[in-house]
Amino acid sequence: MMPGFGSEKQNLFSVKEVNRGVNWQTLTQNNRQYDPKAIARYYGYRPWLAWTRTLRIIWSFTGFIFSLKWDEWQNQADQNKLKRATQLRQLLTRLGPTFIKVGQALSTRPDLVHKDFLDELVKLQDQLPAFDNAIAYQTIETELNHQVNEIFSELSPIPVAAASLGQVYRGRLISGEEVAVKVQRPNLRPLLTLDLYLLRWAAGWLAPWLPLNLGHDLTLIVDEFGIKLFEEIDYIHEARNAEKFAHNFRNDPKVKVPLIYWNYTSNHVLTLEWINGFKLTDTKSIRKSGLDPEAIIQIGVTSGLKQLLEYGFFHADPHPGNLFAMPDGRMAYIDFGMMDQLDETTKQTLVDALVHVVNKDYCDLAEDFVSLGFLTPDTEIGPIVPALEKVLGDAIGKNVKEFNFKTITDQFSELMYDYPFRIPAKFALIIRSLVTQEGIALSLNQNFKIVEVGYPYIARRLLTGESPELRRRLLNVLFKDGKFQWNRLENLLIIARTDSNFDVLPTAQMGLQYLLSDEGKFLWRQLILALTEDDRLHTPEVQRLWNLVKDDLKPTRLLHVAIEVLTELSRESAAAILATTVE
Repeated sequence: MMPGFGSEKQNLFSVKEVNRGVNWQTLTQNNRQYDPKAIARYYGYRPWLAWTRTLRIIWSFTGFIFSLKWDEWQNQADQNKLKRATQLRQLLTRLGPTFIKVGQALSTRPDLVHKDFLDELVKLQDQLPAFDNAIAYQTIETELNHQVNEIFSELSPIPVAAASLGQVYRGRLISGEEVAVKVQRPNLRPLLTLDLYLLRWAAGWLAPWLPLNLGHDLTLIVDEFGIKLFEEIDYIHEARNAEKFAHNFRNDPKVKVPLIYWNYTSNHVLTLEWINGFKLTDTKSIRKSGLDPEAIIQIGVTSGLKQLLEYGFFHADPHPGNLFAMPDGRMAYIDFGMMDQLDETTKQTLVDALVHVVNKDYCDLAEDFVSLGFLTPDTEIGPIVPALEKVLGDAIGKNVKEFNFKTITDQFSELMYDYPFRIPAKFALIIRSLVTQEGIALSLNQNFKIVEVGYPYIARRLLTGESPELRRRLLNVLFKDGKFQWNRLENLLIIARTDSNFDVLPTAQMGLQYLLSDEGKFLWRQLILALTEDDRLHTPEVQRLWNLVKDDLKPTRLLHVAIEVLTELSRESAAAILATTVE
């Protein structure tokens, strides 16, 4: 622990120091939210703390880099790989939770990190050194205002897992429920605030020198990370996140969210349902239990897309220590400290952007980047359109299976160097979440391509069109320059049918209801025109579509759907007549 932060007593300052700037207790206790200005004022009066920490960080990494170079000079790089991997893990562990978070993010990228280093970095997820067991038990008793044996009939004598911000005990409540008890590490805030202060200072100073047009947004990204980190060390906030997440997935039988036991939860202690399962990186146990890793991947990617595009409430830290494959085939999320919320406009714009990628409408896609904040409103998008086409041109079509999120990030790095793209602070978390999820999937299947799983979900969402916004976006896909695009509908059906959850009949039912409604009159006219455009009947296109769906559209099922649609329309007509009569 660095000077000035070794104990609770050391963190209390004299009256004279308190009067200079910000009181530490005011900074950390009265306001649990991240406040960069207050933190800057505090350390502005105590520069020796910042310099001590900075020198320690520089010294640690200088020693590690020198070791790597020495191995190269001595031709011992291969021989010492395991030793250096362990050294890096220990270095990040000694530097504390901020750097452990970086290591956790790297541990999910087998395509970026050598396997020897990866195996060590994975240990940062839940195999960190535990803090004193007596302190943890005392925290439980102080926070919950009861003796441990008054709450638990069983509680493991040592933690079953230790992570960057806390450690977990396995126990059983007096009432019989098996639980996980998460206890926060003591005195986290001093070190987190100091590291965030240094990161923010470095971001402001280094941004102009970095090979990306990030500008001041790099500081905003640090602030976004700081906000989420402070939320993550508030277990009441995490418990509320878990319940909100569970509510969103209440109708999804493939996703499990543990129950929260509120009577035994506080800001520093979280008691939740125990989850039996296997970490997603434990492929041997997953296969041994009879589970299909491909099915688990599909659940993970689809649930991730639902979080972003349907609910707008997404998990920003989905590393393998937080995700488990359960013996019954479900996937469980167990950590909800780092979450974020997208507003409705952002969700709709993301869907628009996906539609425009599908349509290869790069001009509209550039406008989406403006709406999402990647480009400023005064940006001249004309020169950017050809660059987008070059980067994304092969994203859809015959090369779709060779396309993944890593491809996007690599190619956009070059694009951002040449054009005035910025990364909005909120999207830094989204990108981190997507990259992490893809990294987990790659650990289960080295040939995984996110588009193969993601596109069927998006196609199914568009075809089912359960909201007016999605129906409008489907029309944007199916029509270009006023003409119906038969090939796009065919491609959507092909892609959607690769999703085992997709049933074409309910989609046909919704489509028929839409066509017969007032809102669908325009589409009905356009379909009639599409069937006869270019002075010919488009029977080959219709035949290809029929061949795709005919096995699902049996006559008896079609008759049942038609009766339901007509009945529903009759009810609506009767209701409209009654409403007019009453008036």
